Amino acid sequence: MSTDSNHPDSGHAVALRAERRWAIYASALIVLMLAIIVFSGVHWAMMPPSRVETIDPARLQLSGEFVEDNLGSAVQPDGSVLVRFIAQQYSFTPQCLLVPADTPITIRTTSADVVHGLVIADTNINTMVVPGYVATLNARFDRPAEHVMPCHEFCGFGHQTMWAHVKVIDKAAFFEQAKQSRRLSCVPR
Repeated sequence: MSTDSNHPDSGHAVALRAERRWAIYASALIVLMLAIIVFSGVHWAMMPPSRVETIDPARLQLSGEFVEDNLGSAVQPDGSVLVRFIAQQYSFTPQCLLVPADTPITIRTTSADVVHGLVIADTNINTMVVPGYVATLNARFDRPAEHVMPCHEFCGFGHQTMWAHVKVIDKAAFFEQAKQSRRLSCVPR
């Protein structure tokens, strides 16, 4: 039995080969990740994501889809529901969104002033609301419930008061109310 540490069968030589293999593997993985990052950065710089809608935040409430009469929930011709609202320091307008259960819902929102964030509690709905851009989300609520919707992006000294409600009601009751009014709200008109 040999005690030479340079012998090919010695424990030291086996450990050295294993360490080299792991070092090569780790280095290759790092190079691969860097290549993916560089490719993604160059690719998106040349071809920005499609379907990015821009809007002039200074003219939001003067004309277009975010005028006050257009905010809230509305039934679309295909039976889905479109919800529009605006985030602004320090409130969401409207303050309460009324939506039906078990119905496809499209949420469209934008900011009038600074970056806001919204999350609807107990759901996977979470997005940033950036001035100059329209955020579009698709959702479906399984059953009637009430959810709180706070702003989760610090937007100024009144940030802690910025929240709204999402009230999910029975589908039949929602569509019955929709026959009476073009735009629905949590507060009966």
